[in-house]
Amino acid sequence: MTSQPDFNAEDRTALIDTVKRFAREAIAPNVNAWEEAGEFPKALYPTASQLGLLGLGYPEHLGGTPAPWSARNAMSQTLARFGGSGGVMASLFTHNIGLPPVLAHGTNELQAEVIPPVLRGEQIAALGITEPGGGSDVAALRTTARRDGDHYVIDGEKVFITSGMRCDWITLAVRTDLQSKGASGISMIVVPCHLPGISRTRLHKMGWLCSDTAHLRFDGVRVPSRYLLGEEGKGFRIIMGNFNGERLALSAMALGFAEACFDEALAWAQQRQTFGATLIEHQVIRHKLVDMQMRIQSTQAWVDTLGARADAGDVGPDWVTGVCLLKNHATQAMQFCADAAVQILGGMGYMRGTVSERVYREVKVMMIGGGAEEIMKELAARQLGLG
Repeated sequence: MTSQPDFNAEDRTALIDTVKRFAREAIAPNVNAWEEAGEFPKALYPTASQLGLLGLGYPEHLGGTPAPWSARNAMSQTLARFGGSGGVMASLFTHNIGLPPVLAHGTNELQAEVIPPVLRGEQIAALGITEPGGGSDVAALRTTARRDGDHYVIDGEKVFITSGMRCDWITLAVRTDLQSKGASGISMIVVPCHLPGISRTRLHKMGWLCSDTAHLRFDGVRVPSRYLLGEEGKGFRIIMGNFNGERLALSAMALGFAEACFDEALAWAQQRQTFGATLIEHQVIRHKLVDMQMRIQSTQAWVDTLGARADAGDVGPDWVTGVCLLKNHATQAMQFCADAAVQILGGMGYMRGTVSERVYREVKVMMIGGGAEEIMKELAARQLGLG
């Protein structure tokens, strides 16, 4: 995605105000009902598009609004804080993990076909990497794409795919070199999801209840070769580059959810009476809130720093290390704040309908998705040359 140097402070303030209003009016009042239903209305996509949210960070000629990471992170953080639902964000913005490879490696014709209708909220784009039994070991993927004339024939499975039930496009990691067992034989291809041979099964989760998650099967799916991204066998590098942006965005989201828990806990502590005093008058509660703020403020500083470095083009190995460490730090801050908020709310914190209860259930997917904690530590260790 592209950055825009003249996206100024006024633009950023206006964006945050728009996102805050959208979150408070269109999302927060409806999340509980959407969680019960297991999905949110598709009408939310064009609504978000009309506000300019779906296209943030994409080129104008494709229907987007060029914006720096500082603005995109602010949008993610604000929407998480005031919308209070990772499920909504996961599905509403699935295109932000599905489309960047298309933008970076697709032909102009392919970009024009795929990206504009998604940014208008008319179609949905997803990303297909994880496979049954594969997890974080991307180089071991087994879904194959065999060349047959001017088509690829795809066979295999993908699992835990966000927006998998609804997506119109899926950016798919496949093995085009059927003799290779490692990273060198992997390619990326965009698959139109209406093609024969694709079947989808809904998965049921601990959290993100209003985000559809699917197990996809590809049985002899014939995809025109023009949907290939970049060169054959170069897909592993595309995947790894795409993860960095996803991890930075997840960190901003985790920060927003930590703030949402703090907001709810503070409001409860200020009005809840125990032993003749409000909770906030008890030192132990004040200290819990301070501990939450310590983690929130350190995460905020780190998100801002790495976002600014990305906007300046400083995305080398040291930056990648920082993103890995930040992803762990931010999700651990979210975990701490969710736990502390539920404790402060007491029995009410265990009840469906509170933000803290919902975020508490969503913590683990944030710590695992986009690269589990252990993978982040190992990637950081390699970048730091630690063995």
